[in-house]
Amino acid sequence: MYSLYSVLVLIVAVVASPWFIYQALRHKKYVGSVGQRMGYLPVSFNMDGDESIWVHAVSVGEVLTARPLISELKRRYPNLRMFLSTTTMAGQQLARRSVQDLDAVFYFPFDFGFVVRRTLDLVRPKLFIMMETEIWPNLLRECRVRGVKTAVVNGRLSARSFPRYKMIRPMMRRVLDDIDKFLVQSEESARRFIDLGADPARVVVTGSLKFDSLEVSPARARDRVLRYFRMPASRPVIVSGSTMKGEEVAVLRAFRRVRTASPNTLLVLAPRNPERFGEAEQLARQEGWKVAKRSDLAVDAEPRVDVVILDTIGELATIYQIATVVFVGGSLVATGGHNVLEPAVFGKPIVFGPHMENFLEIADAFVSNDAGVQLAGEAELDEAFVSLMSDPVRRARLGAAARALVEANRGANEKSVTVLSTLLPQEPRAYPANVRPFRPLA
Repeated sequence: MYSLYSVLVLIVAVVASPWFIYQALRHKKYVGSVGQRMGYLPVSFNMDGDESIWVHAVSVGEVLTARPLISELKRRYPNLRMFLSTTTMAGQQLARRSVQDLDAVFYFPFDFGFVVRRTLDLVRPKLFIMMETEIWPNLLRECRVRGVKTAVVNGRLSARSFPRYKMIRPMMRRVLDDIDKFLVQSEESARRFIDLGADPARVVVTGSLKFDSLEVSPARARDRVLRYFRMPASRPVIVSGSTMKGEEVAVLRAFRRVRTASPNTLLVLAPRNPERFGEAEQLARQEGWKVAKRSDLAVDAEPRVDVVILDTIGELATIYQIATVVFVGGSLVATGGHNVLEPAVFGKPIVFGPHMENFLEIADAFVSNDAGVQLAGEAELDEAFVSLMSDPVRRARLGAAARALVEANRGANEKSVTVLSTLLPQEPRAYPANVRPFRPLA
């Protein structure tokens, strides 16, 4: 089975290689990471061959979610090195800049046997943690052979991905048998993992770590970002976060109707993927708006434009603080939605579309608790914006409910660490021995 899987991975890599080459030439992606993805880490990476905890987080969202988990694990296991891998360049940049308690960050290896063995020889994990749903058969198999404990943390199986996994259920049952613990977000995800073949005794519902990962940035970091948005409190702001291809035009056209009623409103448009920053800027200009990129704004000045393109990584959560209304993207097009919790922690009224399959439980909770507005489609976006912008009482009610929902659902981090500690017993701290002064015998 594993040989067939490796052949399929190789075929996919060959077929996809023109796309990767294009991305490398056009956006400079993957160029500097190929060596690490092949298991060649820097000589200084783990020079002494220390044992470690290895956490893998695909991209920005998973990196942010992993931060409190990493901090608590480092506190509990100070004698183990802490390594974090990512798949995307954006995740790598954010991890290097904002995740504390790490000994090193590297790119996740290709899932070929000889590559993962080379990586494991250098990383030397005692525990390997996969954030959300990152299941790599060859790596998991090699971990089992070496006695490395493995866990899925903050795990979920969406309604969209579950049927695809069921098509290869015999293989999945064998792969899932190599995972020691499944720490999942909801009862529904637990049932799906078990239906695919996971041992029910290994599946634990811990809740969503995304609630615990919501941290208000330190004042110094927050002020550094907000110094580029020195606006009077009277100026309304719509923040459109994590938008995907096909959504910016809808947002820009809805914004036009808002500006009819409120001519001073500012739109902050934050595409999800960095390579689309330029495209979003061009779309805004084509719609006739005066546009500036966040990276071009003057410090300690109000943006004298209609639309700001947030072309930086890791600042969106901070920018939500200045929002009058928030739209969370990835939800008007069929990409599964994005995280609504980041604006919720600041008590902001949130609007999102019908496609929230990747955050279904959270979206349902927000709608049922009147903590967010879910649209049936793109046609309702302008009406939602206009209605909320003109109704401060409803904005305040939605925002308060959103923040209360976040606070009521914290606690998954503590539960997760408690379960992980059953896989990795806590070792005593290494204290220096007490040395008595030498005294010659009389």
